[in-house]
Formats: sequence, structure tokens, C-alpha cells
Amino acid sequence: MDAIASFFKFRERGTDLATEARAGLTTFMVMAYIIFLNGNIIAKPLGLDPIAVSAGTALIAGLVTLAMGIYGNYPFALAAGLGINAIVAFTLTAKGLDAKGAMGVIVLEGLAITVLVLVGLREAIMNAVPLALKRSIGVGIGLFILFIGFVNGGIIVTPQGGVPIVGLSFPTTAGQVVFLIGLAITIILFVLKIRAALIISILATTVIALIVGVAAIPSNFTVTPSFSTLGLGLQDPFQAFAKLGVLTALLTIFAIMLSDFFDTMGTVTGIAAEAGLAQPDGSVPGIGRVLIVDSLAAVVGGAGGVSSNTTYIESAAGVAEGGRTGFASVVTGILFLLAIALSPIAGIIPAQATAPALVLVGYLMFTLVKDIPVADVEDGLPALLTIILMPLTYDITVGIGAGFISWVLIKVVRGKFDQIHWLMWLVSIAFIVYFAQDWINGLIK
Repeated sequence: MDAIASFFKFRERGTDLATEARAGLTTFMVMAYIIFLNGNIIAKPLGLDPIAVSAGTALIAGLVTLAMGIYGNYPFALAAGLGINAIVAFTLTAKGLDAKGAMGVIVLEGLAITVLVLVGLREAIMNAVPLALKRSIGVGIGLFILFIGFVNGGIIVTPQGGVPIVGLSFPTTAGQVVFLIGLAITIILFVLKIRAALIISILATTVIALIVGVAAIPSNFTVTPSFSTLGLGLQDPFQAFAKLGVLTALLTIFAIMLSDFFDTMGTVTGIAAEAGLAQPDGSVPGIGRVLIVDSLAAVVGGAGGVSSNTTYIESAAGVAEGGRTGFASVVTGILFLLAIALSPIAGIIPAQATAPALVLVGYLMFTLVKDIPVADVEDGLPALLTIILMPLTYDITVGIGAGFISWVLIKVVRGKFDQIHWLMWLVSIAFIVYFAQDWINGLIK
């Protein structure tokens, strides 16, 4: 016990073994929903086995969270990132990539962030992109996830004839009613601040779905986990370039990297400050180790076929329980590994049971909008375009591109050239070419 206390610096951070263990358990309980939710998001679009995705999600979350605890020594837990897995499921597949190609993009994105961390360019990127755009990316992804939740729940549909593009479907089917009941359960548990609200709501809604016939236990149901997604190796990182072209592939990787990068930085600095582990200027001691683990977790998640793994804001629950060291993450990681045994349940859970969790997570990400100066047209209009175009186009890249271009345009019109970082110029021009590529190809032909 003394060796553990010394290694994780219990005394220096004012904690003890029991407190850290309780914090690790708390973090796991509020994150466990991702084991089932990730499979429901990416399995069908990518043609993967949801049980295998669930098992892989738990396995990789366990391994990278252990790495964060042992190497980073912070109470941060990691798992498949919501938002990025939506990009994999909807944006990348819409571009024509298969499972290996989509995961190959995630591998490249993770490698790119790792290089940025290793060469010390993370500060340059953070300074180049305006704070309002950083926050609007998170808000936009939140609305995108919320939108997906209502679509999966059958409440938002495309009407016959396609006009309007989307519309409200009055709940007349058992599946829609199950979703609404699940949404009510989720909201009630969350408002009452019940720990593990999301995992409880998913399981409770699944039971209801089984009772009314919306879900059924498969005849070939097995309690043995499947790890078929892990056999994909490093996936196919070159497929994106072959199918999309160099420019589109690079901008797609860049857009995902921005989302992953800023989400991690905001999460890490915010939770460290809440734990009292940040410096007065907001910096986090030893953040380099944390970012290296987080970056490599993206690579591992892509290589393992479960999408990028990233640091979870839910780690704040463990911090609230007193977690101050990496031992809390070690406990969370071990619990994720043990939870692999639960992965076969993923084959039973219907989309209507996980859709309410998407709605709530979307709301939580949306709350960042309070920190965006929307009344200032220089920040507010680009933020609006970033936020609204993601769900409307089902494409996160489009939202980020529109935000970058409009921000630079407004600064130019107002003569504030000195406020435009060269990286913003470069990326905005690249996005213009990206949006106009079909027109440009037509001219060339």
C-alpha cells in the first residue's frame, strides 16, 4: 500500500487509497453507458457486429484509461469519443469509406495530434483558432448528436415527398413510445442527480423494449464476447486518399483533429482546475504526458475498430468524489476490462434505448454556448454557422469549414488583418477549395 501511495503521490495531493478507489468507481458508473452506446452508433453504418464493437469499446477504454492513470497520474478516464464516432458513422461512410477506411482516418488523425504534441505545436494551434470557434465546434457536435438521438428514436423523420426535409413524427409506433419513455427516464434520473443515470436509463428502456416487443433476445445469443473488430489491424489509412482525393482527405482529417484536439484540451484543463491540480495561470503540470496518452488513445481506438478514444468530461464525477491521482483511473480502467463480460448485452439493446442518452449528451455539450459572445458579429455569426450546419448537413466538416471561412471574411471586411493568424488564412482557403472541388473538377474536365 505504501508503494502505491508513493507512486501516485497520495500525500502530495491530499488523498488516500479508499478515496481514489471510490472516485474510480464513480467515474466508471457515469461512463459505462458508452460500452453499449458506441456499438449502437457505429456498428450498423460500418457493417460491424455490435457485440464486437461493445467488447472492443470496453477493452480499449480499459487499456488507455490504465495508461492514463499509470503514466499521466491524473484522474482522467478515456473511452470512445461521442461526436467523433458520429463522424465515423455518418460523415465518413457518406463519403464512401468502409469500416477499414473510416478507422484508417481516425488512426491518421490520432497520429497527427501525437506529432503536434511531441513537437510542441499544440499551443500554436490553440492560439491560432479563435476561442469562440473552438467552443462552437463542441456545441455544434452536441446538436448533431442530439439530432441523431431524435432520428434514431423515430421522432424526427423525412416526410413522404421530402418536404420539408425533416419533420416531426407523432408517436404512433411502439418504438417511438419506448424512446419517449426512455427519454423521460433519462431526464428524470439526470435531474435527480442519480449516478449512472445514463446506463440505468439504457438498461431500463431495454427492459421495456423487450416487454413490448420492440427488442428481442436473439436465438443465437451467447455470453461469450466477440473481438472481431480488433482483427482489422491498423485499418486502411490510404483508402481516404484513394477515394476522396488528397485535399478532401486532408481536410477531413484536419476537421476531426480539431474536434478531438480542442475537446481534450478543454476537458483536461477544466477537470484539473476543478480538482485543484492546475496552476494559477490555468496550466496543468505534466500535461504533456496526459496529451500523449490521449493522442495515442485515438490511434489505438481507430486501430481497434471502435473509433477515437478521448478523455471524458465525466471524469469530473470522480474528481467530485475526491479523486486526485491516477489511481482513480486505474480503478476505472480495471472496471472497464471487467465490463467486457457485459458486451453480449449490446446485441439486445435497441436504438430506442440508447437514443435518449444521445439527446442528453447533446444537451451537455450544448451548454458551452453560454460562453460564446453571440452578440458580437465577428464571433457570433461564424459560431452560428459552425453550430447549425453540422446537424443540418449531417457533416461536421461542413460546419467547421463554414465557421473558419466566415470568421476570416468578417475580419477582412473590418480591416482587422492583424488578428488573422496565418493558419486561419491557410485553412480557410483550403476549405474554400474543398467546398468548390466539384465545380473546379468540372472546369478542369
